[in-house]
Amino acid sequence: MTEAASHSLDSIALFAPLSPSDRQALAQQCRWRRYAAQEQVFDRSDDGREVYFIIEGVVRIVDYSFSGREVSFDDISAGVYFGHLSAIDDQPRSAGVISLTESLLASMSQGLFERTVTGHPQLALDIMRNMAAMVRRSTERIMDLSTLGANNRVHAEILRLARAARTAGDGATAAISPIPVHSDIASRVSTTRETVARVFGELAKSGLVQRRSNQLFVSDFEKLEQLVEDVRGGEY
Repeated sequence: MTEAASHSLDSIALFAPLSPSDRQALAQQCRWRRYAAQEQVFDRSDDGREVYFIIEGVVRIVDYSFSGREVSFDDISAGVYFGHLSAIDDQPRSAGVISLTESLLASMSQGLFERTVTGHPQLALDIMRNMAAMVRRSTERIMDLSTLGANNRVHAEILRLARAARTAGDGATAAISPIPVHSDIASRVSTTRETVARVFGELAKSGLVQRRSNQLFVSDFEKLEQLVEDVRGGEY
């Protein structure tokens, strides 16, 4: 279902440096669409060049092996954008995207994206920082997949989620919400759901993680971080 372009881009962090009138003008030039849960936004190798902005909901970046196994890269939520790699290098999509929840997305044409970014240097700098962070995360994941055993890869993924969930007021703990699904963790770290369930059980038995309602509570973030770094052999 396509919606009228009467929505706001004010929640998109990338556009914070723009004036309200500039954001409104951009919003009027975007295509707005609401996606149902589990609906595909685009597939890998799709020829689209639009950049998408998440106004509401959560989407997942995925790919599939030749055998059909899903490989999940990341879940991103409201305020974030995706699809910019194809807009920048004019190549097909490098991964697919599905909407995990009902989501409202605004899509911007490649030409409008290029004009907006080149006309506002701060936006270009923010995009470069975003891409640098993507490269660093990818490097870390490649190293983990190449050097860590399955149990340690699960630890590393829980650590990644805990880092994103930490609050400034209590850096020693983290509450991951909602509780990670075992099959999703398995997809991200290339292991089985049974292995993930076993590792979660071991961490719970040690008291390092606890289930609290719909949250996975990490009681000692530094201990989890040390558990991962001891096996990694330090930062890389």
